Amino acid sequence: MTRAPSPAALHTLTAGSSGPRIAFLHGLFGQGRNWQQIAKGVVGEGGSDARALMIDLPDHGRSPWTDDFSYETYAARVADTISAWAGDEPVTLVGHSLGGKTAMIAALQHPAGFEKLCVVDIAPRSYHNLHRFAGYIAGMQALPLEELTSRRDAEERFAQVEPDPGVAAFLLQNLRRAGDSWAWQCNLQLVSRDAARGSASRIADFPYAVNAGDPLPAPSPFGGPTVWLAGSESGYVADEDTERMRELFPAVRKVTVKGAGHWVHTDAPQVVIETLRRLLAVR
Repeated sequence: MTRAPSPAALHTLTAGSSGPRIAFLHGLFGQGRNWQQIAKGVVGEGGSDARALMIDLPDHGRSPWTDDFSYETYAARVADTISAWAGDEPVTLVGHSLGGKTAMIAALQHPAGFEKLCVVDIAPRSYHNLHRFAGYIAGMQALPLEELTSRRDAEERFAQVEPDPGVAAFLLQNLRRAGDSWAWQCNLQLVSRDAARGSASRIADFPYAVNAGDPLPAPSPFGGPTVWLAGSESGYVADEDTERMRELFPAVRKVTVKGAGHWVHTDAPQVVIETLRRLLAVR
C-alpha cells in the first residue's frame, strides 16, 4: 500500500497499478485502511485487475477535522479527492454506512465523476438518532486518556465497557499516542455533539430523505449501475427502503448477504470482493 497524492487534503491509500478505478469510503469511526482486505482482493495478486483508492473521510483517520458535520461537505471533499486521483477516468464508488450515505450524495451531486456505485448496508433515509452508537461514544469518552500507560492498558480498560474484542479493536484504532500523551484521532467531540441532537442528528439523517429534517431539493437520479449490499442480520436496510432507493438509483440491484451483520465486508469479505469484481466488469 502506498499513500496517494491528496490535493483536497484527505488522507488516502492506494492499491493496484492498472485497470478500472474503484474508491472506498468507510463508516463512522472507521478509516480507509479498513477496506484493505477488500481492495487487495479486487485489484488481484498482480495489482493489474483494478486500481483502488481508500479514503479517510473528514473527521476520521489522518484527514482534517471539520467544525460541524455536513454530508454535502463530505461528498464534495470526496469528489475533489477522487477527481485529483482519477482525472477524467470513470470511477466506481463504494461506501459503507456513513460512507455509504456520503457515496450516494456524492453520486447524486457530482454524477459526472462516477460511473458505478456500491452502497453497503445503509439506506437513503433518516435513522432518527445515533442511539446504536451511543454506547461506543460514551465508552470512548470515558477512557481516561491522561492515565494510560500503554496501548495494552487502553485495551484492558476499554474491555470493561466494550467486551466484544472485534468492536473494541475497531474503535481503539482511533487512539493515537503522541509522545507521552494519548488522543483520539477521530473528531469524537463532533460526533458526540451530533449525537446529543437526538432526532436532529445530521449523521443519522439523509439530506434527500422524504422524512429528513431539512431535506434538499429532489435531485436527478443517478443512472449508473448500482449494487446495494445488505447484511441479512443487520437491520439497517428494510424492505420499505427499496422504493426510495429505486427513485434515486433506478439501476440498483439489491444483494442480501446471508449471515452478515452491519459490517458486511468484514463478515463476508469474499462475497463482497466477488460482487465488486462483477460490478467493475459491467459495461
